[in-house]
Amino acid sequence: MNRQEISDAVVDVGWRYILTTLMTTVPVGSVGQAAEVAARCTAVAGDDADRHLSLDLRAGQVLLSLQSIAEGRVSERDIELARALTGSLREIGLATVPAAGRPVQLIELAVDAVNIPAVRPFWKAVLGYGDDPAEAGDPSGAITDPHRLGPAVWFQQMDTARVERNRIHLDISVPHDAAAQRIADALAAGGVLLSAAAAPAYWILADVEGNEVCVTTWQGRD
Repeated sequence: MNRQEISDAVVDVGWRYILTTLMTTVPVGSVGQAAEVAARCTAVAGDDADRHLSLDLRAGQVLLSLQSIAEGRVSERDIELARALTGSLREIGLATVPAAGRPVQLIELAVDAVNIPAVRPFWKAVLGYGDDPAEAGDPSGAITDPHRLGPAVWFQQMDTARVERNRIHLDISVPHDAAAQRIADALAAGGVLLSAAAAPAYWILADVEGNEVCVTTWQGRD
């Protein structure tokens, strides 16, 4: 399935496709209710729970993520699970919504490097990270937190070192229908739009001192 098909398959049930993951939130009233949601979702996912489902439980919400973890991508099974989880939660009066406080998002750290294989081991060691499952064996591939808590780190190939400019920037991946508001908020807060040439895949913004950040979506990448 391409990215458009993945997004279309889940958007009507309150999930959003972000990077290589399906995400949503379930508003709850307590940690106890969050635990009940987790138990219900785990039961619905059954034997596939460990291979596809991740949960973050808080007093006000449960963050649900679906991905075929070993492959580092969204599969048809993840889409089936998203719809099944939403249906099951609706039976007990709970909803899956992509924005509870703020829209769901994923953050990546991008490191510019002339010699990626030379700098990558340092970042892997200092962060305690491992190879991204989708890029295992690639000496220039992304690295990820094995506990799936910290942001992924990827390496941008440079021909020459950039002087007097930040060489590390954040990529903030947001739902495709939340990007415009996120950019507007950043600009209203004093940010500057440096480039929209690659939009809607990504927009390059900066603070008033030139430190860059990219706001990204899945769109424009198929």
